[in-house]
Amino acid sequence: MKVTVVDYGIGNLFSVGRALQACGAEVVFAADTAGVSGAGHLVLPGVGAFAGGMQGLRERGLVEPIRKHALAGRPLLGICLGMQMLATSSEEFGQHEGLDLIPGRVLAMPADHAPPGSGSLKIPAIGWRQLRPGPRGEWQGTPLAGCEPGTSTYFVHSFHVVPDDEAHLLASYAYGGHRITAAIGKGRIFGTQFHPEKSGAAGLKILQAFLQLPAR
Repeated sequence: MKVTVVDYGIGNLFSVGRALQACGAEVVFAADTAGVSGAGHLVLPGVGAFAGGMQGLRERGLVEPIRKHALAGRPLLGICLGMQMLATSSEEFGQHEGLDLIPGRVLAMPADHAPPGSGSLKIPAIGWRQLRPGPRGEWQGTPLAGCEPGTSTYFVHSFHVVPDDEAHLLASYAYGGHRITAAIGKGRIFGTQFHPEKSGAAGLKILQAFLQLPAR
């Protein structure tokens, strides 16, 4: 099984690559149009700010190849910042356009709106959180298919995606009484706000399930 990881100058490429290799995949890193266009399974990793991530994609001419890959029905997985860039736009340090593959907005975590008595919410949110199913209530046909509700995964983030369509919310977690997006999906386009490569056995199971999705 071959998987292509997008290299756009930002991201934890090698930790993602090692996790995919641990799942038995042959990992190829792609930093140009040809590499992305020839992919079966495509992973878009990332850490850092939304604007910088999109700039990295644009500078390498990768925006349209990634969109064409996804719109052709081939599997795409965005991780952390990679998931956020799947959205329509972001409000992180201004207004920025995303890939618009899963309609929605990237918004700040609700740090200033903690419920009474809960104390202030620490931002960025760092640590292990339990996944709760979204409105559709099941994860069959998604990278979360092998997980049980309550599975813990590892997060480090200050912003999260709010999808326009609730049906695209695959999983969330509770933070100070708020529902925070943990995973989104539309067709064979998926995103995880958490880092599967840092989430132990559960994370490897999620990556393995992604790799098992049909490539065509």
